[in-house]
Amino acid sequence: MSEPTGTRPFSPFEWMLSLRYLRARRKEGFISVIAGFSFLGIMLGVATLIIVMAVMNGFRKELLDKILGLNGHLLIQPLEKPLTDWEEVAARISGVAGVRLAAPIVEGQALASSPFNAGGVLVRGIRLADLMKLPSIANNIKQGSLEGFDEGQGVAIGRRLADQLSLRSGDNITLVAPRGAVTPMGTTPRIKIYKIAAVFEIGMSEYDAAFVFMPLKEAQAYFNRSGDVTAIEVYTGTPDRIQNFRKPVTDAANRPIFMVDWRQRNATFFNALQVERNVMFLILTLIILVAALNIVSGLTMLVKDKGRDIGILRTMGATQGAIMRVFLITGAAIGWVGTLMGFLFGVVVCLNIESIRQFLSWLTNTELFSPELYFLSKLPADMDMGETTAVVVMALTLSLLATLYPSWRAARLDPVEALRYE
Repeated sequence: MSEPTGTRPFSPFEWMLSLRYLRARRKEGFISVIAGFSFLGIMLGVATLIIVMAVMNGFRKELLDKILGLNGHLLIQPLEKPLTDWEEVAARISGVAGVRLAAPIVEGQALASSPFNAGGVLVRGIRLADLMKLPSIANNIKQGSLEGFDEGQGVAIGRRLADQLSLRSGDNITLVAPRGAVTPMGTTPRIKIYKIAAVFEIGMSEYDAAFVFMPLKEAQAYFNRSGDVTAIEVYTGTPDRIQNFRKPVTDAANRPIFMVDWRQRNATFFNALQVERNVMFLILTLIILVAALNIVSGLTMLVKDKGRDIGILRTMGATQGAIMRVFLITGAAIGWVGTLMGFLFGVVVCLNIESIRQFLSWLTNTELFSPELYFLSKLPADMDMGETTAVVVMALTLSLLATLYPSWRAARLDPVEALRYE
């Protein structure tokens, strides 16, 4: 007849004992408080990490969409001689596989003014056919229309610029360029009045307040660039693989050009976002780590308090493995349930982030997400499945690791010593 080997691992007996230790009693009130704080810490840590990462992902994605929706993925500028052959070059680049649009532009700075206000703007001359292929503009016309844009002398301006100048579609706007006609007295500024044909709203405050679109021919005349253009903006179907387009576009141009892609143009901005994102991840991970250390202290105190119980269980035949598993389940339950609740809470907040922002703004009577400061008009949240999974796995792992030392201490407790001092 074989000797008894104890209960099988993670038997109902071990689960029952673990759950009993989780329930508060008067004598163990302080231990239960520590367990409660551990649970709350892990829950809030996981939720905060998920929410912050989702908001930062959404912020980056929205900014990327706005920036790439208005500015080309590749900027082609002339070398050696002006871009007088811009029509042929643009046509050849448009034929490259994967290129969605090659738009010749004339760009220059000007002062926009009205009887009420004035401000610096970036004037961009572009053909109507090209402008209609930019959804960020064509699909966001709030006032007026782009119909007949190429024929007339009308311009399209951003919503925030219109508000700043107290203008609307149909009103006149005065543009002042520093380089105008050359006279015996020197170069005089060029001042011209244009009718506002359309008002657009991209949703990025910096663009809505700074861009003025003008017919290409009119911009060439206004900026003294008869017959040539400033650059050609190239839009592709896959901006993340922009490096694959550099050689085919250079070959298609068939002339000396200087090429800059969107990553180079916005490198500082997006690098700063990435650094901020990584730092936030590390800082918020510390919340989960502190909560995990609370599990260690809570379980250590529980083991000390349950020394007599452990001694009795050992004399009744409970193995060291069984004792270790009891406390392992007790600690892991706190961490795992806290992680699950944190995950659910984080998902709910991410799905309703804009409504929550509006409610808090109304409650505090302050603007919590200023478009002037954060560029975007609403608070975005984009949950990345891989990132969220990593947060949950990290929290579960830390919770499990936090239980190992106290559980090992409980298993190593000598039953004779435990009973002698009770």
